[in-house]
Amino acid sequence: MVTLRRMNMDDIPQVMEVERASYATPWEEGIFRKEVDDNPYANYFVIEKNKQLFGYCGVWVIVDEAQVTNVAIHPEYRGKGHGERLFRYACQEAIEKGAIQLSLEVRVSNTAAQHLYRKFGLVPGGIRKRYYCDNGEDALVMWVGLK
Repeated sequence: MVTLRRMNMDDIPQVMEVERASYATPWEEGIFRKEVDDNPYANYFVIEKNKQLFGYCGVWVIVDEAQVTNVAIHPEYRGKGHGERLFRYACQEAIEKGAIQLSLEVRVSNTAAQHLYRKFGLVPGGIRKRYYCDNGEDALVMWVGLK
């Protein structure tokens, strides 16, 4: 059975496995630890099956605005609707925290993620030039009203 829940410190080793499998320039473990333990605005969620974590999503909620920090599904679990399920869960949690709008940045080349975000009503709002430090790729900024 697939479970969605809030991330805790014990999840970080498995989150790092997903992170390394998903990104050419993964976040360091200390960043996740700080987000989960020290950042009052951070809300991180995981998706797992039989205690095997295979995805996570981070969202900052500040007053009434939500900003997605990152989303990753392990490559072995992609294409099965898990990303959509996790993103829906994270959006609902942001709404419950008082968010009325949500934004994120996504690589201009990541059309699969853009397609997922469009399913949730996100629309392009601009470009952040050379946003990604690993290769200088532009980011597409996407927005949606949550209420």
